[in-house]
Amino acid sequence: MVTLDSLDRRLIDAYQRDLPVCERPFAVMAARLGSSEAEVLERLARLARLEVLSRVGPVFDHARAGASLLAAVAAPEAQRDAVAEVINRAPGVNHNYLREHDFNLWFVMTAPDEAVLEARLDALEAELGREILRLPMLEGFHIDLGFPIPWDELEAP
Repeated sequence: MVTLDSLDRRLIDAYQRDLPVCERPFAVMAARLGSSEAEVLERLARLARLEVLSRVGPVFDHARAGASLLAAVAAPEAQRDAVAEVINRAPGVNHNYLREHDFNLWFVMTAPDEAVLEARLDALEAELGREILRLPMLEGFHIDLGFPIPWDELEAP
């Protein structure tokens, strides 16, 4: 059973959103919480080890940070892992995952701008010798990933 004290709780509640974007975000967080930067870093590391937290970091609005695109490739089962390795090595690729579909490898590619994105996709398509299905975002949706924590349940024996 994981027991969280007041600082753990305040740290989690305060920074599910609005992580400071600055040179020393953990120092800013610590000052706001009445703690030290070292203590905040230690607690975040501890909470990650205990799997209370899965990730600490900002979520960026990709549309404001450059260009990105959801893409998919059809890879035969026997070649799937090799194709996935080529995709994973391509610049700007993230979120590469397997789906049950003819186009079975799906990934997001990012770039500083549309021209670089298209050049990267064209180069990857040529390297793979396979068509890349390009699925540009037509409309964005914001999904709030902050959730209230049921503190009583975490401390129950």
